[in-house]
Amino acid sequence: MKNHYKKFPLVFLIFGIFLIVLISGISIKKYIKTKEADNSKQVSVKKSADSTKENEKLFFNKQEAVSEKASIKVYKKRRVLELYSSDKLVGRFKIGLGRSPEGYKEKEGDNKTPEGSYYICYRNGNTKYTYFIGISYPNIEDAKRGLQKGLINEATYKKIERAVNDKRQPPWNTALGGEVGLHGGGNKYDWSYGCIALTDEDINILKQYAPNGTTIEIYK
Repeated sequence: MKNHYKKFPLVFLIFGIFLIVLISGISIKKYIKTKEADNSKQVSVKKSADSTKENEKLFFNKQEAVSEKASIKVYKKRRVLELYSSDKLVGRFKIGLGRSPEGYKEKEGDNKTPEGSYYICYRNGNTKYTYFIGISYPNIEDAKRGLQKGLINEATYKKIERAVNDKRQPPWNTALGGEVGLHGGGNKYDWSYGCIALTDEDINILKQYAPNGTTIEIYK
């Protein structure tokens, strides 16, 4: 009789071990299924990103003549420059930015690429970066920020304002910096002091189809 009662703890022990193994197995299977679902989502997201890149292929459709309504749009986050002719997209180019690419350019030496509305106001073929196309930085908004922060005085602000209103080159020798534009030299990474860098081949295309006065919108 005593031996019979001694068997009960052993039975309960075996049954308990069985339950633990069973529950652990179910949990592991659930974890594996969850992991597989997460991996599937990640693959889906990657495919979506690859698809977006496919829709933004780099290209250039050669134009018979230079349009009087040429314009340029720069998307800093995407590292892409788009060339338009009479509102028609004719080229998309990969770009590199300044060494500190995020945010507005505020002052000389901050290595930032500007954001805002500008126009081409200067050209120089005598440069080690193949060709330089200068833009109208600082614009009036840049000058306002500089005035508010005490980087420039009222007289300098007025000079910038008059130059921009007259579609001329604004002063490039102020605390806000200057000589910002587009040039060659390569686009593999953000290496410039604030300019928009392209391949030598691409800057040679832009110099033909983006005359002085061409508007340039630079977005985040």
